[in-house]
Order: sequence, then structure tokens, then C-alpha cells
Amino acid sequence: MSNSDTMANRWSRYQNRLYARLSQRRKAVTGFVGDPEPRTVGSFARGRQLVAGNLLFSGYLVEAQDTGLWDVTAPSTGFDDERHGFAWLDDLAAVGDIRAREKAQRWVWGWIEAHGRGHGPGWAPDLTGRRVMRWINHAIFLLRGVDEQQSKVFFSSLSQQAWFLSKRWHAATPGLPRFEALAGLVQAGLALEGLEQMAEPALRALARECDSQIDQKGGISTRNPEELLEVFTLLAWTSAALSDLGRGTPGAQANAIKRMAPTMRNLRHSDGALARFHGGGRGVEGRLDQALAQSGVRPQSENGLSMGFARLYAARTSVIIDASSPPKGDASYNAHASTLAFELTSGRRPLIVNCGSGETFGLEWRRAGRATPSHSTLCLDGFSSARLTSAVPGTEREGLVDAPKDVPVEFEDAFEGTRFMAGHDGYTKVFGLTHARTFELRFDGRELTGEDILLTTSDRAKRQFDKALDASSLTGIGFDIRFHLHPDVDAAIDLGGAAVSMALKSGEIWVFRHDGVGKLSIEPSVYLEKGRLKPRATKQIVLSGRAMEYATRIRWTLSKAQDTAFAVRDLHRDEPEFD
Repeated sequence: MSNSDTMANRWSRYQNRLYARLSQRRKAVTGFVGDPEPRTVGSFARGRQLVAGNLLFSGYLVEAQDTGLWDVTAPSTGFDDERHGFAWLDDLAAVGDIRAREKAQRWVWGWIEAHGRGHGPGWAPDLTGRRVMRWINHAIFLLRGVDEQQSKVFFSSLSQQAWFLSKRWHAATPGLPRFEALAGLVQAGLALEGLEQMAEPALRALARECDSQIDQKGGISTRNPEELLEVFTLLAWTSAALSDLGRGTPGAQANAIKRMAPTMRNLRHSDGALARFHGGGRGVEGRLDQALAQSGVRPQSENGLSMGFARLYAARTSVIIDASSPPKGDASYNAHASTLAFELTSGRRPLIVNCGSGETFGLEWRRAGRATPSHSTLCLDGFSSARLTSAVPGTEREGLVDAPKDVPVEFEDAFEGTRFMAGHDGYTKVFGLTHARTFELRFDGRELTGEDILLTTSDRAKRQFDKALDASSLTGIGFDIRFHLHPDVDAAIDLGGAAVSMALKSGEIWVFRHDGVGKLSIEPSVYLEKGRLKPRATKQIVLSGRAMEYATRIRWTLSKAQDTAFAVRDLHRDEPEFD
């Protein structure tokens, strides 16, 4: 398997190089059909850092005040992919002053000189699609003040990259990479004079991908909310480009957007950020709001799960729960063993989180972030509810196996709010125990009541539990229920060890209480966040105990302190930090 996979990758890279060099024979385009609109939103703070020569890509910081972007030796493949994808152009355009424009121009024409003739790792379909979109989006910003020869070089390179995409988009991995390649090709065909013939086949291919990759409930197989946002954004941008030309969106694409919009809204916390599950982060600030506005799909009440997640919401308190089996097969390479984990955000302040994706911090952090103890849920005897296994020996591609298969869920109205119940069988094989959770969010958003139950559901499960109990010398099966806190939360044990008091930057105070079945402690944790150089230290609340019977029940609550105002005027904003 590994040999054939390696051969396929080598062949694909060879084909990319071949078509990249053949693209040099293409006739240059001379201009745009109309003035391109800058659809991508960048970060002003990140743009300022780039202007200062601080290159932060994929978790690595390179200080290059006097060094050209393409002269820097890439410390990782991820670093190389980010710089060749040109998403940083959004950040420089967000600054928009003379220094930012001169740096953007130097780096764009530097890429053409260093890699434009078909050399380097940037000639992959997804990276090329990403790059072409940014060049088109920010063309007015880039072409201001350049001479005729530089303009000719710019359009010639765009023409070559568009032709490359027309030949190689199908080689991109199905999912987000293929959407990126096709969206870049569609936008090049719509925007560049003389390339109109490329747009129609690309639009038809994009419609087919919408039908095959986006399910009937508006989700994707990886169940990664941030990845879904990226696909949704690409489709919204493409629809906007068609609309600018007075054209309608193809039916399959329009229907996909209509399916995805409610799902995107249900994956969003009260602070506007996405739930962080299955390798996804909070999402680029402002991107979801922009994409939803461009989609034109109005909010509507949705019942049930969205891409396998349950959302409870009341008075600006949001709770999002992973309530399905994790992704399978190829879709599980970034998936986490997070079944029944939850996150809670109060207003603009995350309170309970998952550790997140450690992908940018190396292989060990990546593995740690995927394990069940890195999530706000129950963990049995240090085991994860799913196992990592190497899909291709000798590579970092690790999928999930032995994952929960049966995850029953139920929503119901409660006396004072909304109740959600779910369970999973991920621990049944080894311990004979099923984990069930109940969440009840009060109508005023001031209290979340939780209950965790470990139980045997059959005679066979009881025999397996007895076997596991014997193996523990009758000391019981250890469990830990973890509640990872956001780094901005200040937590301390209160009431003689019976509660934990948590202060948010908004001034709100939340209190965690429990029924005394488990032992309460505060332990160190980490917050793994893309765009930072190292993990951020934080804390976690842990309820520990031992399951000795066929049924063990643990109750807990998260509630606002009585003296906390119903509405908090929270104006403090966090700027990205390079630490």
C-alpha cells in the first residue's frame, strides 16, 4: 500500500512539473474583463508584522527584514505551502499603505522570477488555485504604480497558472484542495480577457464536486468546521464573481450553498467563532460573516444535528457538542477522538474549550491534540475513545480506528430550558461500559447542568466489565471528566474544594460545582492555536473517580455567579500575538 501510494504521489508531482513547464508556451492575457473586487479579508495585525519582516507561517517565525521571501529557507513543508498559497497577500492588503504595497509587489514579482517558469513546490493545483484567487482579488492593489513591462509579466504569469489549473485541477485531493483548484480556475476564467472558455468546464466540474462532496445536510466527510467554512467561502466568492458579470449561479452550487449556510450558523459560537473540532480552528475573523452575507441565505431555525454536532443556545451562551462518530477512512487523517466533547462560550468569551489541533507544533503535539484527554469529555483509564493508526507506514498520515459506532442522540424540552442526551460505545469493547451524557441549558443562559453516566447495557457488556474490574485488582476503572479552560479564564478552587470559580475578561464569574462522586482538581493544560509559535499554557478542571459498579453517575453544573449582570458590555478586543 505504501509503495503504490508513494508511486502515485511521485507520478502526480511529475505531472505537475511537466504541465507547469508546458504552461510557459501559453499566450499571455492582456487584462481583466472588469475591475476585480477584493473578496478576501485579511488581518491588519498580521499585515503589520509582515511589513516589519516577521514571517509567521505554519507555526514558524522567520525574521527576514533584509531577505526576500523566496530567499528564505523554509523550515517546514507547511511554511512553504503557506507562502506559495499567497493568503498573506490578504494581510498586506488589509494594511494597504505604501510600504505594504511595495512589499506585496516585491514578493509577487519575486515569485514570478523565482518560480514562474514552472519550478518549485508552489505548482500544486490547490496552491495554484489559492494563489490565482489572491492575485486577482488584489490586482488593483498590486498593479498600482507598476510599469507596462511589469504589468505584462503579471498577466502572463496569471495566464500560465490558469492553463495549468485547467489541466491539473482533477489531480487535487477531493475535498477542500480540489475546491480551491476549481475556484481559482473559475475566477481566472471569469476575470481574465481571453480565458472565458476555461470558465464553463470548471463551473460544471465545481457543480459535480458540490453534489459529491457536500452531503444533503450541508456537511463534509471530515466534519472539520473550519474546512467547511473554507469550502463555503470559496463557493460564495465564486457566486459573487458570477453575479458581478450578471450571471446566475449553477443549480448544484446554489443548492450546496443553501444547504451549508444553516450548518455554518449552527457551528458558530456566540462570539462568532467556530467550534474547534477535528483539526479545525476558530476560523479567520470576519470570514464567516462575510460568506454568509454573500450567500444571501437567510437565517432559519434548524432542529437536530449539524454535521454531527449539537448546538444549545440561550441568551448569548452557546454550547456545541460533538455528537456523532468521528470521520472514517481518508477523511479521518485530521480527525480527533472527541465524541461527546463540548465547548461553551459566554458572550464574546470562550470558557470551556478543547485543546485544539497541534498540527503546526509538530507530530507529537498533533497526536496529543487528537487524543480524548485533550477534549472536554470523559476519558476512561487514560484511553481514547478511538485509536490512531498509521494509514501509510513511515508517514504521518494516521487515521482513526476502533471509534464509537453507535452514538444515539435525543433533544427534548426541559422544565427550565433545553435538554440534549447522547451516548457512545467507544469504551464497550475494552471495558464493557457505555458513556452517556446529558446537557441541560437554562432559558436564560445562566446555567448548564451536566450528567455523565457509565453503564453496562447488556449481559455481554457486564462480563467484559467484570473482566476489566478483575484486571484492576478490584480497584475499579479510573475515569477523568475534563473541562479544558480558555487561557483567558482565571480559575481557582473555591468553597473548600467543592467548587471552582472562573473569572472571564468580560467581568463575568462562572462557578463549577459537582455532586461529590468524583475528586475535584485543577490541572495544567494547553491551548493549541494556529498562528502562534508555541502552545499556550492554560488550566483544566478534572473530576476523577473509579467505576466500581455496572452504573456510575456523576452530576455537575456550570453557572454564572448570582452577582453577574445579565448583559455585559464587553468591548475589549484581542489582537493576534506572535508568541
